[in-house]
Amino acid sequence: MLKKQLIDRCKQKTSQYGCEDVLPVDFVSLMDMYEDNFIKLRKLIPDLQLIKESAISTSPERLNLHLKIVERSKYTTTLRLSYCFTDKGESRLEPNLKIRIYHDAGLAEVMSGKLHHGRLVLDHLPADALKQKWQLNRFLSKWLKYCLRQNHGFYVNPEPASKISIA
Repeated sequence: MLKKQLIDRCKQKTSQYGCEDVLPVDFVSLMDMYEDNFIKLRKLIPDLQLIKESAISTSPERLNLHLKIVERSKYTTTLRLSYCFTDKGESRLEPNLKIRIYHDAGLAEVMSGKLHHGRLVLDHLPADALKQKWQLNRFLSKWLKYCLRQNHGFYVNPEPASKISIA
């Protein structure tokens, strides 16, 4: 009986993206995740300041990774990161994450996102939305790790030109 309960609990906690099944611990843990996401983004986009508006990272036999700069200021950069799927002539960006990078603090926070084929839309999150922020930022952490393993990267110079095309 106990084994069946464990299996049922695991099935309930399994999710498509692996981010919904972990409950947030506290605000400090969320800030640690922001720092970890910043480090991963710096590995993925080491030349962020050289990217004018948008860029596409290509990796053989992998989906192209799309980056679009939304806003720049002295201490922050806001960008969108996504794949672009085409289905029946219609393009869809997914996951479509809006990420704010705090250069001075060394943090990166997901501001909003669209997941599950647009069915999970987390926009305009209130400041105290710990659970939703935890889910989106945990997803970003896992996705960035995956992208880096797939040899994605936005390199302007001196890396090979085949790694990036700037739009």
